[in-house]
Amino acid sequence: MDKVKVGVLGAGRGDMMIKYCANADNAELVAVCDFNEFFLNRAKARCGTETVTYYSDFEDFIKHDMDAVVLANYATDHVPFAIRCLEAGKHVISEVLPFETLKEAVELVEAVEKSDKIYAYAENYCFMPSTREMRRLYREGKLGELEYGEGEYLHNCESVWHEITQGNPNHWRNLMYEHYYCTHSVGPLIHITGLRPVEVTGFELPYNARKGRMGGKGTLAALEIMKMENGAYCKSVHGDGISKNSIWYTLYGPMGRMESAREDVQNGKMKFLYTNLDTYEGENNREDYVKGYEPRDELSDKADSYGHGGSDYYSMWNFVEKIRGKEDADTIDVYEALDMGLTGYFAFQSALMGNIPMEIPNFRSKLVREKYRHDTACTNPAKAGEMLLPSSTQGDIEIPDSIYEGLREKWEKKMAEDIANNYVKK
Repeated sequence: MDKVKVGVLGAGRGDMMIKYCANADNAELVAVCDFNEFFLNRAKARCGTETVTYYSDFEDFIKHDMDAVVLANYATDHVPFAIRCLEAGKHVISEVLPFETLKEAVELVEAVEKSDKIYAYAENYCFMPSTREMRRLYREGKLGELEYGEGEYLHNCESVWHEITQGNPNHWRNLMYEHYYCTHSVGPLIHITGLRPVEVTGFELPYNARKGRMGGKGTLAALEIMKMENGAYCKSVHGDGISKNSIWYTLYGPMGRMESAREDVQNGKMKFLYTNLDTYEGENNREDYVKGYEPRDELSDKADSYGHGGSDYYSMWNFVEKIRGKEDADTIDVYEALDMGLTGYFAFQSALMGNIPMEIPNFRSKLVREKYRHDTACTNPAKAGEMLLPSSTQGDIEIPDSIYEGLREKWEKKMAEDIANNYVKK
């Protein structure tokens, strides 16, 4: 196959995917769709109109001649659009998160099983330099079988909350429970090891003034303790209201430990990996006590200018190469994606029920899926119906309208500044 023709739904988060397709050797950007005129005009300014068609209506967009679609729309709306694209004969790569309700999870996996097209989940934190290298080392047996792991994705979003919610009190980020946005921390642990989480216990950090200023109704952060299918345990913590950022992963096995650099130790060096590995299982056989390095490969130079430590490049490159017939291209299929998302869903159920362990269902089984076919429980009133969930274990939190009005004003000011700069990111 020559270049894969790609359309992008969602020109905000889809900015990096648009950049990839506009510059790649194996793909070409042919269509962009967004209901937001600002983001659509920004894409036009960057990519021109000679070879790319722009749409504000999905029904027109889906008819465009293209091989694949990037879903970079709202995180709670991925499933219905993924199904439409698969049914229209398009390959799909979906941004985070894989589903909002268990009903959607069932519908998604069955649509993928019915289709002959590729579905890939763009959990970009699995493709950062450190986590890619961890996966390579683990799959080569350098660590041995997982004994314990930890993943952290803590992001103080207060300074950008007006940009990502636009002051909308009903934006999904304002309504979500913190366990929902779990796959940046859970995902790499699963993708590195290939192990399925089978049980989870969930906890929440408290609510505080920072989240009140942001207008979010979830707590500061969420915590999962996962039991993996081999009996090992992993801890995952993630949230958007914590005071300091942290992207960090560590894995322990019978032959040692490997971990990414902490931000406070190596400022700006989250790409770095530190290994403390033995040559064989047993005592006193280390060749190097600690080895620290930035993993690089033949794609690193191209990936360096892309977001999230270059991971946005790798997730797209692997997806496109998979379409082009590269069987070993590193993509996350629908079952692995659901393993990641279901962990957060059932962790929240655990927290709501007093932190009791919850079994994580395996959606590879048709029989297991049947139990959840009509389960619409979520924090979105438009989907949940009578199964509406609170945004936290603390119940409904009242936030003054003035908070959202202030955030909306900041967003409108930011838009005006970007428009004055001809939509070009400096």
